Formats: sequence, structure tokens, C-alpha cells
Amino acid sequence: MARRRRVEEEHENHERWLVSYADFITLLFAFFVVMYSLSSVNEGQYRVLSDSIVQAFRSLSINDSGRQLIVPPVIKPLPPASAELREATEARRKQTAAQMRSMADEIRRVMGSLAQNGQVTVSEGAFGISIEINAALLFAPGEAALGGSASEALRAVAQVLAASVFPITIEGHTDNTPINTYRFPSNWELSAVRASTVARLFIDSGVRPDRLTAAGYADQRPVADNAAEAGRGRNRRVTILLESHDAEPAPIGPAIIPPNDPIRSILPTAPAVSSGSQAESGSVSQ
Repeated sequence: MARRRRVEEEHENHERWLVSYADFITLLFAFFVVMYSLSSVNEGQYRVLSDSIVQAFRSLSINDSGRQLIVPPVIKPLPPASAELREATEARRKQTAAQMRSMADEIRRVMGSLAQNGQVTVSEGAFGISIEINAALLFAPGEAALGGSASEALRAVAQVLAASVFPITIEGHTDNTPINTYRFPSNWELSAVRASTVARLFIDSGVRPDRLTAAGYADQRPVADNAAEAGRGRNRRVTILLESHDAEPAPIGPAIIPPNDPIRSILPTAPAVSSGSQAESGSVSQ
């Protein structure tokens, strides 16, 4: 009986292939139905589909592990500058150069004998006017307080610069002789405070604060050899740089990005705000 039952079970197993065959026929039928439906789409529908895909990819932002892949829009090149624009730019450049020459001559005049004996050097270059003043005329050794005569000379220079709109950078420089006092632990602090002292005097003399930048460089930018006393004397200086380009207006508030600007696609959802203070090494800005 056991052998007969085993033969009957094997006979039933041979009929199960019909299930797989029926599934295959069903899938094959569905495949041909899809192919037939695609063959009936005309050229106009293909074009609509293609345009829709291209438009979707232009505005698509694909996020991959925090990185965004943006398909940028087509940017047309800017047209060449017109003759009127070139003439206006050249006229403005000549006007700026004339203003620079006039201010340089006026600074030499107000500095008087100091500019003649080499204690003050006024030079003109492609980037503006550079006024180099020997620190011995302005400060006592190891100090950052201006003397009486030095203050009057700097006020005269400030009055000349106050009438312009060009950015002004005031640099403090020292020699390589180390300093270690309660107020000035190193030459970085001394050079920075000297530059900011001159900047405050300029503000009191009518120069707009947003035009000023004060920076201390310690002994990192020497103009002479520190091995000799004459060279160290030259390196102890204050340099006033009047840049030849117009000062950019100070920002009033956060910029507003138009809704259709492509830059919005890569901006974060919330602006990152840094609560930490930026460390500065011997540099002061006003």
C-alpha cells in the first residue's frame, strides 16, 4: 500500500507546471498590450512628454547625503559694453586720478617740513595714495598715545581726506624688538592700538567711520633691515592708505532674494547663525 501511495503522489507533481506556464502567458500578454499602447502614441504626445521631462529636471533638486545636484538654467552671455559706457568709465577714471593727485599735493603741503626731511613719505600708485609716517613723530617708545604736535599734523591730513569718499586703511607697524608690558603683551597689541588711535582721531576730525579700517601688523612687514638701528627706526611706522576705488555703501539690512532666483534652490531652509566670536590676531576693524 505504501508503494502505491508514493506512485500516486509522483503522478500529481507532474501537473504543477501548468501554474507557472499560466503565469508566464499572462505576463507575456500584458507585455504585448503595453507595447501596443505605446505604438499608438503620436509624435505630438512624444514632444509634450519630452518637454515636461526637461522642465522637471531644470527645477529638480536631488539630495544625496546632504549634497544637492542642481541643473542650472541656461545663462545668456552679457552683451559687450556700449561706447557710452566705456566713455563714462574712462571719464570717471580720469576724474579719480585727478582727485588723487590733488589730495597728494595737499597732504604734502599740510605736512610741511616733515615731508621734506623724510619723516613723512607721500607716494602715489596704481591703487591710490600711501602716507608713511615715522612712529617717533607720533608716539613715545612703547606707547600708543599721540603727542600734541603729532595730533595737529594728523588732524590736518584728516581734514584733507574727509572731503573724499575713498576707503582708508590705517596700518600700525613695529620693529622686531619684543615688548611685554601690562597693556601691550606683544608688538601685535602695540601696533593695533596705535592704528586704532589714529583712526579715532580721524573720526573726531570728520572722516566717516565706515570708510576706515585699522590693522596692526607688528614686525611682520618690515621695509628695512632690523639688524641696524636705522632700519628698526624705519620699520616703526604708521601707514595711511587711501584706496583709489569708491567706498561701497554699508549694508542697511539683509538682502532680499527674488522668488524666481535660481540661487534659492541651493540655499538652506534656515540661515546658519554663528554665536561664537571671531578670533582676531593683531587686527582691528572699524
